[in-house]
Amino acid sequence: MGRSTQSKFSAKKPRQMRDAEATKKQILDAAEAEFARNGLQGARTEAIARGAGVTKAMIYYYFQSKEGLYEAVLQRPAVEMHEGFEQLNLDQFPPEEALKVLVKEAIAYEAAHPHRGMLWFQEANQNQGKYFKQGNWQENFSYLIKILERGMAEGCFRKIDPFLTTLQIIGVCNLYFNAYENIKHTRPDLQLLSPEMIEQHTQAAVKFILAGVRRTED
Repeated sequence: MGRSTQSKFSAKKPRQMRDAEATKKQILDAAEAEFARNGLQGARTEAIARGAGVTKAMIYYYFQSKEGLYEAVLQRPAVEMHEGFEQLNLDQFPPEEALKVLVKEAIAYEAAHPHRGMLWFQEANQNQGKYFKQGNWQENFSYLIKILERGMAEGCFRKIDPFLTTLQIIGVCNLYFNAYENIKHTRPDLQLLSPEMIEQHTQAAVKFILAGVRRTED
């Protein structure tokens, strides 16, 4: 009898863990949209709970406070991007190919997360990066910096400042999405977020970035 009870309990545990992870993801997704609209100061836990289809008590159970939830929302992209870059195994490619692969991955990630641009704006505007810096973004920057340094060392990239060039590359990849709500009015005839236009943006960004870092004959 005792063995049967233990077996049933063990069988339920993985299901409970899956349900908990699914609930946390629902909360994080709804919170990301709310924080992107209103920032930490203006966001309402009632709106997040409604968007996630959970109670406010459930939010506090998993994240303890609105601030704790906000921190988790800001840390999630850093973790996801780190895991994505790790899977690319960029060291296996020559510098130019590694840069191309990373840029394509970064743009695809931005295209899949439309709230992120406003999220970063709200964090900078309201908190001056207080919570952003907790996300260990230096590690994600380092993937790109190392590619640029390796390219210079091997003689295929011209002499550049790796950190400043990293910021410029991020701008080329991200502005298209972060400023979309304004840019769309400059070309209302284009569906800028369509798969076709995002692919055009990706190819143009890759060519532009590679042209900027390649070493040319003196």
